[in-house]
Amino acid sequence: MKTNGICMTLSFLCYYLCESLPQYNSQHRKEDVGCDDLLVSKTIMDKCGVCGGDNSACEIITGTFKHSVLSVGYHKIIEIPKGATKINITEMVKSRNYLALRNHHGESVINGNWAIDRPGIYTAAGTTVTYRRPNEISSKAGESIIAEGPTSEVLYVYVIYQQPRPSVYYEYIVPRDNVFSIQPIPNSEIQPLGEALSSQLGVYTENGQGYILPDGENFVNGVHTNQFLPEQAAPTTEPYELYPWEERRERQTVYNWKHAGMTECSATCGKGIRFLIFICVERITHEQVSENLCDVAMRPTPEEDTCNSHPCPAFWDVGEWSECSKTCGPGIQHRQVLCRQAYSNQTTTVHPHRCHHLETPETTSTCQLKICSEWQIHTDWTSCSVPCGVGQRTRDIKCVDNLGDVVDDEECNLNLKPEDSKNCDAGPCARSWFLTEWSERCSAECGNGTQTRGVVCLMNHISSLPLEGCGNKKPMESKPCNFGPCNEEVEWYTGPWDQCSTECGNGTKSRSVVCLKRSNSSFMVVELSECSHLEKPPTENNCYLKKCGAKWFTTEWSACSKPCEGGYKVREVRCLADDMTQSGSCDPFLMPEDREECNFHQCIPEIDENCKDMYFNCNVVVQARLCVYSYYKTACCASCTNANRRGVSVRR
Repeated sequence: MKTNGICMTLSFLCYYLCESLPQYNSQHRKEDVGCDDLLVSKTIMDKCGVCGGDNSACEIITGTFKHSVLSVGYHKIIEIPKGATKINITEMVKSRNYLALRNHHGESVINGNWAIDRPGIYTAAGTTVTYRRPNEISSKAGESIIAEGPTSEVLYVYVIYQQPRPSVYYEYIVPRDNVFSIQPIPNSEIQPLGEALSSQLGVYTENGQGYILPDGENFVNGVHTNQFLPEQAAPTTEPYELYPWEERRERQTVYNWKHAGMTECSATCGKGIRFLIFICVERITHEQVSENLCDVAMRPTPEEDTCNSHPCPAFWDVGEWSECSKTCGPGIQHRQVLCRQAYSNQTTTVHPHRCHHLETPETTSTCQLKICSEWQIHTDWTSCSVPCGVGQRTRDIKCVDNLGDVVDDEECNLNLKPEDSKNCDAGPCARSWFLTEWSERCSAECGNGTQTRGVVCLMNHISSLPLEGCGNKKPMESKPCNFGPCNEEVEWYTGPWDQCSTECGNGTKSRSVVCLKRSNSSFMVVELSECSHLEKPPTENNCYLKKCGAKWFTTEWSACSKPCEGGYKVREVRCLADDMTQSGSCDPFLMPEDREECNFHQCIPEIDENCKDMYFNCNVVVQARLCVYSYYKTACCASCTNANRRGVSVRR
C-alpha cells in the first residue's frame, strides 16, 4: 500500500509537469507581450518590457527640434544610440520638409542624396523601419519614421530643410543595464523536484545543475525529459482507482506523435521558413489515426527551419516622380531608380550591373501642367499727357490665358511684360504767375486778421510771354485786415484728433475741446460752463483704419495647480475673425501657449511646536517603520510626520 502511494505521487508529479511545462513554453515566446503566465501571475509589463518592473531598467528620451531659419539642405536632428527601442520621429505639422535617415557608416537608409523614397518598410541597424508620408492633399499630418528596435548600431536622423519653422518630435527608449537572459540557476536556488516550486517554474536538474526549460527543449519524441514512463513506475499488486492523468498516460503507451515531413517553404527565394509536420500514429504499427487519440499536450512543438536561402533575382525599384520643374509650359521631372535584391527577408540596394538583364526605367521625363498665359497689347499708345514739356504715354497690357480670358498678371512672366508707359516731350513751355481774387472775409470777425488769395506758377500757352519761367518775385498770398475792435466773446475751440485707438478694425479717436474768451488779439481759457449756451463740438469719434483679419485671443491665466514644488496654469486660446467669430486662418506658429509651469519653489512644511522628536536617533524609527505604533509616533513626532509627507511607507 505504501508503494502504491509513492507511485500515485510520482504519477501526479509527472502529469503536473507534462501539463504545466508545455503551457509555460507556449506562453514564453519572444512575440508574447503579456505577463500572465506561470512565472509572473497577473502582472503588468512596464514601459521597459519587464514583467512586473518599476520602469527603472530603461530611460525614455524625448525632445522637439525647432529652428526658425536654416539653410536649405540636410540638418541633423538627433543621434539614436545602439540598443534603442520604441523609436518615433514625427513631424508635428505638415510641411514641405522631409525626414531622412542614415546609418553609422554614413550610408543612406531613407531619402538620401536629394532623392525622396516612397513610403514603406526599410531595414537598418538590425531592425525594421516604417517610413510614412501622408497624402499631400487630404491629410494634415506630417511625416514619421517608426522603429521597434532594438538597434544594433547608431542611427542619425536628419531633416531636409525647405520650409521655415520645422517642428519634429522624437522619442526612443534606451536600457540602463544589460537585458536579463536565461542562465543556469545555482543549486542553492533549486528546490527538490517533488516540491511545488519546481513544478510551477518548469525547473529540472541535470548533473547537479538546475535549469529553467527553454522553449522547444523540454520534450523528446513527445515525452517530457522528467516524465516517468509506465515501465519505470514501481510494480504493485494492489488494485486502486485510476486517476485521470494515469488514464492519459496509459493512452500514450498506445498512440504517439510521429514526424511525417515538412510544410512547404514560405518563400521561393531570399530565405523562407518551413516547419516539421507531426501526425498521430499507433505506436506498434505506425499507422496514422485520428489526432484525438493522441495527447495534444504531448504534441512536439514544430521547429522552424530555413529554406530557399538563395537570393532572389535583382529588380528595379522605381520611386515616385518629383514635381514638375515648371508650373506651366514644358518642364522636367525626376525619379529615383535603384537596383535592389531580396535576401534573408531583407531588401537591399545592390550594384546596377545586377539588373543589366532588365530594361532600365527612365529617370527623367518631360511634363507640362498647363499652357502658360501670355502678354497681349490691348490699346495703342495714348497722346502725351501734357501740352508742353515732358509727359507720358501709356497703353493697356493684359495677361491672357490659352482660353483667351484675362487673368492676374502673376500668371504671366513679369520679366517678359511689354512696356506699358514711356516718356514724351511736347516741347518747351512758357510759365507765369496765376492769381485768384482776395478772399472776401477776414480771418477774424473782429480785431486783426488776414485775407488770402491763391498764387501758383503755371504754364502759359501765349507765345509772347518769356520762356525762362516765373522767377523769384512771387506775388503776396496774404494781407492784413481789421473789421474793428472786438467785444469779449466766448467760443468753443477744438484741438487736433488723436491717433485711432486701434491699428485695425473699429476704434475711437479723441480731441481736446476748451472754452476760450477772445478780447481783441488775446485769448484766455475759461470754465466750460461759460460756453454752455453754445453747442459743444464732439470730443470723441469712431475711426477705422483697415481690416484686422483673424487674430489670436487668450483668456487670463488660471491659478497654479500647486502652491509649491512645480504646478501648472492654463488659459484658453482662440482664433477670432473681425466679427469675433471662430476662425481657422490664424498662423499656427504664432499661437500663444495655453499651458505654463509655475510655483517651482520648494514647499515649506508647517512647524508644529507640539510635534517634536524626543530622541536624536528617530531616523532609525522611520527606517524600521515603527511610526505605526503610538509610542514611537509620539516620541518621534517630527520625523514620522515628515516621512508621511514625503510618501515614505511607515506601515509594517
